[in-house]
Amino acid sequence: MRNSFVSLVFAGTLGVALCAMVGIALAGPVRGERLQAELQGRFARADRDGDGRLSETEAEAGMPFVARHFAAIDSEGQGSVGLEQVKAFAREQAARRKAGQ
Repeated sequence: MRNSFVSLVFAGTLGVALCAMVGIALAGPVRGERLQAELQGRFARADRDGDGRLSETEAEAGMPFVARHFAAIDSEGQGSVGLEQVKAFAREQAARRKAGQ
């Protein structure tokens, strides 16, 4: 139960960080750099085999937001996602929310 709560809090924090990362230009350079570094660090920690990509298993273990949206992020069906794909997905999600969809 505690692990589920911790995972939920972590997933929420990650989701906020990913969405906030999209607003980097509006947030200012210092905050934007911090958010970028945080996302890169989380991605690197989740990338257990160090190949620069996350498998669905790695995402489930280390980036729950990515795991929940894995199929959408892995739109090419490669079975893994890179950091740039995660960033692009977060930007698309933020744009949809901003447009009211």
